[in-house]
Amino acid sequence: MSYNNNKSQQIFQYEDSSRPDPGRSASLVGSDVASSKASTKLDLSGAKPLSPLPGSSGVGETKRKLSSRHISMIGIGGGIGTGLFVGSGNALATAGPAGVLMAYIIIGMAVFGVMEALAEMSTLIPVAGSFTHFAARFVDPALGFTLGANYYYCYAIGFASELSAASSVIQYWNQDINVAVWISIMFVVAAVLNLVGVRIYGESEVVTSMIKVLAFVGLIILGVVLDLGGGPTRDRIGFRYWKDPGAFNQFEGIAGAKGRFLGFFSAFINAAFTYVGTETVVLAAGEASNPTKQIPRAARRVLWRIIFFYILGILVIGLLVPFNEPRLTNSDLYSAKSPFVIAIDRAGIKVLPHIVNAVILVSAFSAGSSYVYVASRTLYSMALDRRAPGLFRKVNRFGIPVPAVILSLAFGAFSYLGVSKGSGTAFLWLSSLSTVAGLFAWATISFSYIRFRWALDAQGYDVSTLPYRAKLQPYGSWFSIATCSIIILFSGWSTFLNGDFTATSFVTSYIGIPLFFIPLVGWKLWHKTKMIPLSEIDLDSGKLDPSEERIEPEPTTIIGKFVAWIF
Repeated sequence: MSYNNNKSQQIFQYEDSSRPDPGRSASLVGSDVASSKASTKLDLSGAKPLSPLPGSSGVGETKRKLSSRHISMIGIGGGIGTGLFVGSGNALATAGPAGVLMAYIIIGMAVFGVMEALAEMSTLIPVAGSFTHFAARFVDPALGFTLGANYYYCYAIGFASELSAASSVIQYWNQDINVAVWISIMFVVAAVLNLVGVRIYGESEVVTSMIKVLAFVGLIILGVVLDLGGGPTRDRIGFRYWKDPGAFNQFEGIAGAKGRFLGFFSAFINAAFTYVGTETVVLAAGEASNPTKQIPRAARRVLWRIIFFYILGILVIGLLVPFNEPRLTNSDLYSAKSPFVIAIDRAGIKVLPHIVNAVILVSAFSAGSSYVYVASRTLYSMALDRRAPGLFRKVNRFGIPVPAVILSLAFGAFSYLGVSKGSGTAFLWLSSLSTVAGLFAWATISFSYIRFRWALDAQGYDVSTLPYRAKLQPYGSWFSIATCSIIILFSGWSTFLNGDFTATSFVTSYIGIPLFFIPLVGWKLWHKTKMIPLSEIDLDSGKLDPSEERIEPEPTTIIGKFVAWIF
């Protein structure tokens, strides 16, 4: 049986040809839905698996080759990049240790809400490029298009940003060779990893994520030791820098509570940039071998990752480095601005800064490679839903969407902007676009989830039978929407401060807003789309047939169980 839903062309088939219209209940097959709906809640567990046709309903022809180990490490290491290792230093300099800690906690709460919402939707409907598909399916096709376009350039540009950052890190050791050489080498390696097969990409993420995680754990332990006076200088720091120069910085010298609040608020953009990428693990749902178990497991670990890597990490650097340390903002070398490198150097340890810089290099390259994966799967998903040219639906025999990967790699050319002097303004625009697009994506995902839950209620589904139940919802999604909206609206507030207004700074801060709404309005006017009524939202097609999942054996030994708990 097939079904054509207007312009969205969501075509799917049932394994049971006797199944009635897809708008009817899965558990009330053969009965009168109209008379039963008022008294019976539908049971998702009673539904027969659907077999969507490839190229429809977000279901493509990519291969389910990512194991639990791959999914877990992508989830754990995906958000550990240059924003955490280096960018956090700028936030510390502007907000002070208490201000930056509060900003990271608030953004962490918003990200947790986003991840829980995504986990619930993606476990039920594990399709390629889930973000854009859910927005179009649960809200409005126009919203799916604009989210896809924004999310695509967010990560395509992010690839260029990370290539530039990685090449700058190499200058810590060698400034004689032109950075274009290093950019080119890393560009080729990233291309190979993303074109040879998703399993190879997954293995590369396991290796790089393990390096980042082990290094970060080591840095946290080292930071605690140094703070307690275990370093070469035997200087017990404690909370000294929270007293002098203080827990909060006075933003641009503005005195009193106003200056402290503005310093705290200024850290939100830096914190958001650091967290962007946390949600990308859910994009792997379409290529996960056992998504109904792997995606919830990865989502559950997000809370611990936020607490340990982000919040504890920010607390440690706030103890070890005062916010008035000149190198946080004035160093000529990118990686030399890292608060971890500065803390180790202040402690008098000679070798470790080189090791930390090597980890930052791995982090930048790993993030860049993963951004190509994210961008290409987003474009592939848009093509599946007929919101991007059909060329990008093509995959090779290994299930790699080659045209989408190639176009995403092409954005790496923007990294060569950093080769010539005077290109800083253009690159600042690109970075600002990337961060604001990420915030729009979080808010849109959260609203899509709220519509998803409303549709479940409107159609009488029993939410207790969902494969995964999100925590603190829908309150977490409303909090995420409010937080992201406030940051987007006031991201350029410093432009109007102290008579420093310039057209360049204003456009840099706010160009992301029209770039989100212009595609939205344009698609609605051209295709005359409307918000989908809750009673008509498709909650069935695209659900995974359990026979497609690869059941992984349960460990029996103590060591095996410990490894399974980690992964």
